[in-house]
Amino acid sequence: MKIRSAKSCAWDQVSLGEVMLRLDPGERRIHTARAFDIGEGGGEYNVARGLRRCFGLRTSIVTALADNPVGRLIEDLMLQGGVDTSHVRWVDYDGVGREARNGLNFTERGFGPRAAVGCSDRGHSAASRLKTGDLPWKALFGERGARWFHTGGIFCALSETTAGVAREAMEAAREHDVRISYDLNYRPSLWKNFGGQARAREVNRALMPYVDCLFGNEEDFVAALGFEVPGVDEGYRDLDTAGFRRMISEVVATYPNISVVATSLRTARSASVNGWGGILYCKGEFHEVAQRDIEILDRVGGGDSFASGIIYGLLSEQSPEWALQCGVAHGALAMSTPGDTSMASLAEVRRAMSGASARIER
Repeated sequence: MKIRSAKSCAWDQVSLGEVMLRLDPGERRIHTARAFDIGEGGGEYNVARGLRRCFGLRTSIVTALADNPVGRLIEDLMLQGGVDTSHVRWVDYDGVGREARNGLNFTERGFGPRAAVGCSDRGHSAASRLKTGDLPWKALFGERGARWFHTGGIFCALSETTAGVAREAMEAAREHDVRISYDLNYRPSLWKNFGGQARAREVNRALMPYVDCLFGNEEDFVAALGFEVPGVDEGYRDLDTAGFRRMISEVVATYPNISVVATSLRTARSASVNGWGGILYCKGEFHEVAQRDIEILDRVGGGDSFASGIIYGLLSEQSPEWALQCGVAHGALAMSTPGDTSMASLAEVRRAMSGASARIER
């Protein structure tokens, strides 16, 4: 892919998505908790933060927040993460959140036979109320400039208007030669309010002609686009990589504008141990990192860190093989720490890519 030079752009990467306040009960369950740790998170935002904090790139988030203490708390967390907040749209708060509020995401980590649980409280959020014409895309991409734009299926599922916002952003990005990535990130709990799986496929298929780089796992491609993965069992416990290759070939034949497709390979042996790897297609060639078992502390955000590692590899003009190895390593490290967002450093990612052991460093 031809990518604009860093010198010609104010930002290396820009994300569009909702940023929520995450509440984590630690080792307890949501329904038995008496205290929560807090952090910020959201699929599209997590990519921008990973690129900023781990890989040192200039990133920005385009979102909306209700202007109240919770919104300002989320802003403070984003500022600590180093992501530029100049494109946050602040919405007046009416005192109770009838018109706009800030989303909350309660997340408990799984362990052993007990799966992780997420409970979102994000209805009527400021980000879900965004509509076409609200955001200055031409100024952002044309006057200031960005090298890469990222959004995904979570944002598009927030309301009847958000898919239009994503399309408007993609049109402006393509007009100004900005590379576009999209994470299918299918969430049935979100789409069920807007026509279910049929509507998800309609929305995602309409956006695919704008996409350069597509992310998704096996369930995403089936549910969000309607491409079947041959040889995969119903519970996604046995992932046949030959089936993934055939499916990806069908995707790029249908949408020839897509030059990169990346999918993480995850097999959940238990909530605490997952098989983890990845496949990347780039310009007619496949690259694969075979699954190996990794221990999981908090699986949320692993896929976003996988995506940010691959985007970093592409932006830094590394080989597709290197980019995939970077994504797999970054995703694994992100799942070894709590919270949505990566706490890894580039040195740690490189160390994991080299196969170094986890012996203590002194």
